[in-house]
Amino acid sequence: MTDPSSSASDMFSVIIAAHNEEGYITTCLEALRIQDDTAGPLEVIVAANGCTDRTVVLVENQIAAFAHAGHCLICLDLARPSKVGALNAGEMAATGTARAYLDADVLCDPALMGQLRRALATDAPRYATGTLKVVPARSWITRQYARFWQRLPFVQEGAVGAGLFAVNATGRARWAAFPDIISDDTFVRLQFAPAERIEVPARYHWPMIEGWSDLVRVRRRQDRGVAQINEIYPHLQINAAHAVTGLTGLLRLLLQDPVGFTVYLSVHLAVRLRRADNSWTRGR
Repeated sequence: MTDPSSSASDMFSVIIAAHNEEGYITTCLEALRIQDDTAGPLEVIVAANGCTDRTVVLVENQIAAFAHAGHCLICLDLARPSKVGALNAGEMAATGTARAYLDADVLCDPALMGQLRRALATDAPRYATGTLKVVPARSWITRQYARFWQRLPFVQEGAVGAGLFAVNATGRARWAAFPDIISDDTFVRLQFAPAERIEVPARYHWPMIEGWSDLVRVRRRQDRGVAQINEIYPHLQINAAHAVTGLTGLLRLLLQDPVGFTVYLSVHLAVRLRRADNSWTRGR
């Protein structure tokens, strides 16, 4: 058990923007509560925004257990549904110098927060994340898509940060409040040069959206988010440094996984052919 008398400067703040997450939030929080001792005291802030389900009640039910484990759990019940608004509200409540931003449907391995804390324990600006493990999908389409997606150079480079990223105090000083943009994770990752981004060995388990139609919608939203950042913050592209697949690389991926390639390509083409859908959905 960590020492609940530890100072605020020792706290590692974890901010979770949660909108109607009753199916995920309990297991997400339980995984944080049982982090190993290297994590030190955690300050977990759930910014429940516009929830019409039992998310707030389920979070409040965990407060005593967190205190017993030497951590602090705070629930913000925000009326307006807005992820950006929730992130900014969570930051206003946070006291830790190092901060992690976690999706409510992600499960963290017990060693993860401790490894992130150590990776961020420097005065130099740092961005850190865990090793992404895609949760086995229920639908055949998503299983094929996820398998191929994990072979893409962007993912193979590491430090993807989908669903979880963390920064230290000097890294966090690189931007003010979270802007009203679609892709907060891309915005933060591009604040850091590749050499400043760290992927620690401990895993986090991230579910991909189920079904072809939702994959198309999520991929379209992701592409719009990246385009928005390119337009508003073009100077951040210096930090993109994505590996280029190229024709040879595509052929190799096709030969390795022809079924996954076909499913991935069908989603890619549909994103460009179908009319835009502005509705929100979780996942990549």
